[in-house]
Amino acid sequence: MHDTETSDSPVGAIFLSEYFAELNEGAGFLTDLSPDDQKRVRSLGSRCRFAKGDGIFHQGAPHTGVWIIESGRVRTYYAGPSGREITLAYWSSGHFVGGPEVFARGRHVWSADALEPCELLFLSGTSLLKLVREVPDVAVGVIEGLVAKGKSYSALIQMLGTRSVSERLSQLLVILANTTGRPEGNTIVVDRTVTYEQIAAIVGATRQWVTQSLDKLKAAGVVEITRSAIIIHDLQQLEE
Repeated sequence: MHDTETSDSPVGAIFLSEYFAELNEGAGFLTDLSPDDQKRVRSLGSRCRFAKGDGIFHQGAPHTGVWIIESGRVRTYYAGPSGREITLAYWSSGHFVGGPEVFARGRHVWSADALEPCELLFLSGTSLLKLVREVPDVAVGVIEGLVAKGKSYSALIQMLGTRSVSERLSQLLVILANTTGRPEGNTIVVDRTVTYEQIAAIVGATRQWVTQSLDKLKAAGVVEITRSAIIIHDLQQLEE
């Protein structure tokens, strides 16, 4: 098997969770605002572009503000003292990253990088504080976004603490099937948008373990791996 990616982005955020319906909560930070309020937010922000692999903010660095994702996907992750990383989530268009702090106080407690070319709207902590005080719907958007982030990281902690790594891999495949998969006959086809290494960072394993585990699932007839897709033949077995 080979590690490949496609250029197509999945719809919505991706993180380990038992509840698919909550994956994209908090994605309406700008779209839920009136046209005038959107214009007001954009007037205080600055557009920025990041190439694939570029760092957006870094764990331990002083907090300066938040970034609203206009296009592309952003990965948030935590690095331990050994340098080992665990992916917290993949965030897509409409979400903001840079929390849990939003008003430029303290330091970043994790990092973020661009999974693909991204366009982001940066709002400084000072600007966001001004908007929250002046535009009630912006304050609601910030609260809803932070609630969604809190749920996502709580779900991750629960998954890491209560499920084996094999169960986490199965759950990730179920999530991908439900959020980005497309039915084709009796199978579900998930385009390969993440590498084995990235899967390993999500489920808390090594790339070698992921390769071996997917080989076992393939041998059991549960999945089929091609250069461009993961084809799920038995979703029920993964769910169980």
